[in-house]
Amino acid sequence: MKSNIPYSILELATVSQGETPGDSFEKALDLAQKAETAGYHRFWLAEHHNMKSIASSATSVLIGHIASGTKKIRVGSGGIMLPNHSPLIIAEQFGTLGRLYPDRIDLGLGRAPGTDQTTAHAIRSDRMQSVYRFPDEVNQIQQYFSADNETSTVRATVAEGVNVPLYILGSSTDSAHLAAKNGLPYAFASHFAPGQLMEALSIYHNEFEPSEQLEEPYTIACVNVIAADTNEEAEQLSTSLIKMMLGVMTNNIDYMQPPTAMTPDLKELAMSPAFQRMLKYAFIGDKADVKRKTKEFINATQVDELMVVSHIYNHEARLKSYETFAEIMQELMSMEA
Repeated sequence: MKSNIPYSILELATVSQGETPGDSFEKALDLAQKAETAGYHRFWLAEHHNMKSIASSATSVLIGHIASGTKKIRVGSGGIMLPNHSPLIIAEQFGTLGRLYPDRIDLGLGRAPGTDQTTAHAIRSDRMQSVYRFPDEVNQIQQYFSADNETSTVRATVAEGVNVPLYILGSSTDSAHLAAKNGLPYAFASHFAPGQLMEALSIYHNEFEPSEQLEEPYTIACVNVIAADTNEEAEQLSTSLIKMMLGVMTNNIDYMQPPTAMTPDLKELAMSPAFQRMLKYAFIGDKADVKRKTKEFINATQVDELMVVSHIYNHEARLKSYETFAEIMQELMSMEA
């Protein structure tokens, strides 16, 4: 197993039943502060729209909120769905963040809508044209951040020369080709789309071309983690995740629901082929069980960094899960030292 693997968090600012988006912002900041203490490397926020259970829609604004309340943990987007936006505006937003919080801001870019097609059209009516232009728009952002852009007719002056590294996000093999060609780090959404993970990693490594930002390939993979004192407790906590994923699959998205007993119906749902495909990399259990699954995943993928997301209703239980995972990673790294 690789040694010294950074571990990071993907946050959606999930809104639990009976709470408000403001509550989720407070909890996200509390999590980021505790993650910083626990040794997490970065804290990324994902862009989603028209989902009452997810409050990270104004992603760059929330990144500023998290960065202002922390001191050293890297904060960024996992990701900004670029076809929803003007590349110039994104460069200006993240250039501003990069100046406010030097050497702490990441710009992860994806091409998915982060919502349903009707909402995507409401966000940007020419979005599909922008999807096809995604590689070119990534290049535009790189140009806006370049110090050489000062001679261009169109400038994002606040971004020029600012150190905000770009990352390409993906859930299929398409993004692997782009990340490799541009010599950018590659983050794969294996927490909900695991099917093409291994193929995408292979493509990225085989086609990687060094760039000014990156000399060698760098990969991040995201997994679901629900760690608790016992397997039974973790299984109960996971019922919130099962209900959430059912809402996503049936387009009936609701607030994060409190956990319940693992009923036969929920167990059958969790074992269905659709759920098994989507949650292949959901590490649910006590510390020993999650540690074993984590080690197996790192050995199988050889990723350079592991990112985790924990969909848990109770804030204290979620904090405990992330604390346990930090202990797991520290123990695994000490074994390899």
